[in-house]
Amino acid sequence: MLMLAVTTFHLALYSGLQLAHSYYSKWHNGFEGLPHQFMTALLLAIMVTLLHVLDRQIEFTSRTDFLWKAKLKVEQEEVETMRGINKILLENILPAHVAEHFLDKRNSQELYHERYSCIAVMFASIPNYKEFYDENDVNKQGLECLRLLNEIICDFDKLLLKPKFSGIEKIKTIGSTYMLASGLRPGKEGGTGDASRQQEHNVLILVDFAVALMTILDQINRESFQRFKLRMGLNHGPVIAGVVGAQKPQYDIWGNTVNVASRMDSCGIMGRLQVTEGTAKILMASGYECECRGPTYVKGKGTLTTYFVKTPFDEK
Repeated sequence: MLMLAVTTFHLALYSGLQLAHSYYSKWHNGFEGLPHQFMTALLLAIMVTLLHVLDRQIEFTSRTDFLWKAKLKVEQEEVETMRGINKILLENILPAHVAEHFLDKRNSQELYHERYSCIAVMFASIPNYKEFYDENDVNKQGLECLRLLNEIICDFDKLLLKPKFSGIEKIKTIGSTYMLASGLRPGKEGGTGDASRQQEHNVLILVDFAVALMTILDQINRESFQRFKLRMGLNHGPVIAGVVGAQKPQYDIWGNTVNVASRMDSCGIMGRLQVTEGTAKILMASGYECECRGPTYVKGKGTLTTYFVKTPFDEK
């Protein structure tokens, strides 16, 4: 509108000037018969049209640029959202530090492994769950049994969210057996003094967690009118940790330490926490009371001297 007003003003201004008539009369280009007002209007119209086209082109370019930037911002936000979702999902199946390794594209194709000099490993199983499980119509072909087991495992998992137990990592569940490890933090093992304190902490925190598991299970027993009991085994020592598999990657730990911890569970007694002699010495030095079970045959390991850690649930 402004451009049209300015053009009309100039057309009115130059049309009445004698100077414009003299200028056009000097040129012999075949348009001498046309009034100079028409020639002025024609030139101004051409100029206005060019300026208008240029203006529209600039506006179109600016709008397109704005829309592309807006689209790019939305796509970047979507990428960040998906990355966050992937991280959450990955951290649900892998420890946080392992998930970070795989989220880094530079390391995603490498075999991930860690070596630790002293990790505490514990197995906690519910042996009498097998007696409880029954695929009859009352239990909806085992569905209700599975529902109760899921409730138990979920309550165990919630304990790991407490700051006190932040150093404990759930490795996996095998049926009704819960496997954990304490101290799986790469780069956190220090010198000799630090290693000794860390070893003690790894063992003690798992014993505290074992008591917490028994407390949770006792509460579930009262609510569901069941008599489940935990049978637990604990050991400490060197392990190797890593991720195996491509489609469904599984973080796991291997070594003699893990095997012995598993045997401490399988050859243990329901309601008790059984440990190896070396682990018992650490616990007794820290003020825990341990009861010597004596020489115990351990499958694949021969005869080992084992101990029971005394807990508030022993008398129950």
